[in-house]
Amino acid sequence: MTFDEQIDEMMARVRKLELKARRLVRESFSGEYQSSFKGQGLDFDDFREYQHGDEIRFIDWNVTARMGMPFVRKFREERELNVIIAVDVSGSSDYGSVNYSKRELAAETAAILGFSALQNGDKCGLLIFAAETLMYIPPAKGTKHLLRLVREILIAQPNNPGTSIEAAATTLIRALPRKSLIFLISDFHADPIDKPLGKLAAKHDTIAIRITDPLETKLPRGGRVTLEDPETGWQTSVNTSNANLRMAYEKLMRRQHEGVVSLLKKHGIDFAELSTASDPIPPLHAMLNRRVRKRYR
Repeated sequence: MTFDEQIDEMMARVRKLELKARRLVRESFSGEYQSSFKGQGLDFDDFREYQHGDEIRFIDWNVTARMGMPFVRKFREERELNVIIAVDVSGSSDYGSVNYSKRELAAETAAILGFSALQNGDKCGLLIFAAETLMYIPPAKGTKHLLRLVREILIAQPNNPGTSIEAAATTLIRALPRKSLIFLISDFHADPIDKPLGKLAAKHDTIAIRITDPLETKLPRGGRVTLEDPETGWQTSVNTSNANLRMAYEKLMRRQHEGVVSLLKKHGIDFAELSTASDPIPPLHAMLNRRVRKRYR
């Protein structure tokens, strides 16, 4: 396949993702998105005379001195959000045993979240990372901008296929001066993640979208096979017909999963778990509904 043919194929995939994402947002996602996220602060609006019950901390003493009577600052909610979709494109993201790869699912999820943000009047940006940050695109509006973000997710080719949540968190903290909404999409097969997640969640409203594949959690019975780590190249030969080995593997992956969930809860990070074997919309719905319930408690 020539380079031009590869580009044509990639753009066809992006357009297909656009149509699917637009339909999903229109039919069932935009209302929940809007009710789950609100402005991140207050913008100064005007001054008015102090009234009984007003917050004393909002008194503007310069205006008060000039007018000879107390005046307070009025604020309005800052509606527009800066939304950053941070996507892990490490070696493990290209794995998929069912319908498509984890990276393709990440691109579809990014398109759904991105179109929801744009429909809600928010700006959307992108961070692509693996063992290091590959690309940061600042938040902006517009369909053309969003389609570029989706395309960049699909075509990114890291020189080092490892995973560093720490590199992504450091870049986001440095690049975003104001509180933003961050969707962190990864399989979270990385170490360390505790401190980076804590620092990121302390500064920004962070949501983790964890993408998994069925064969990562449970080995099928298939005789002797060679397994290779796509991020390090390390290989090992195992006999998947051995019931004890399959059981040990399943137990190990369950512990890893529980460890990630525990850390996300520790730092107050909302999360959704998606699988390459199923529709991403139900778990995203569930995550948004949990946020709405927490808001109105």
